[in-house]
Amino acid sequence: MRGACAMSKDHFQLTRVAALPDYRLGLSYADGHSFEVDLRGWIATTVPLRPLQDAALFAQAKVGFAGRTVEWIEDALDLGADNLRNLAVEQAGGIGHERIWNWLHDTGMTPDQAARALGISRRMLIYYRDGEKPIPRAIWLACLGWEAVRPMNDSLPRNIPTAREYAALHA
Repeated sequence: MRGACAMSKDHFQLTRVAALPDYRLGLSYADGHSFEVDLRGWIATTVPLRPLQDAALFAQAKVGFAGRTVEWIEDALDLGADNLRNLAVEQAGGIGHERIWNWLHDTGMTPDQAARALGISRRMLIYYRDGEKPIPRAIWLACLGWEAVRPMNDSLPRNIPTAREYAALHA
């Protein structure tokens, strides 16, 4: 049986990378999941990634240090395996774990507070936040709903405030 640390790391450890046509990558992870990710947008809009517009360089993609990166030029041009997985999940229509990270940051809530707000256990929230389990659509909708009403205490409002009421409550 694997320890908790080993289990929590496998989902971001790459075992295989394949450069595909049209600036896409095929990614396989140690947890057995495989993804395809389209990097055209990132390459076109991110200055440090512009060298990857060279198809010959892009084709040199390989698993980087300890399976934590996709690497093109050692110590100079790589992308994190966790960021690539998040992007692939989002491109496939899923909800990437970084959304939970951002929601926690934006709300200023602790994991305990956020778990209570969503009606789930702290452990499950952390699984979602860390990308160990896929985020159910209902959980992400609950996050968006929380943002819409921004309860001021543990009790939920009975109705959704109008835009004017919302502005007045949070001015």
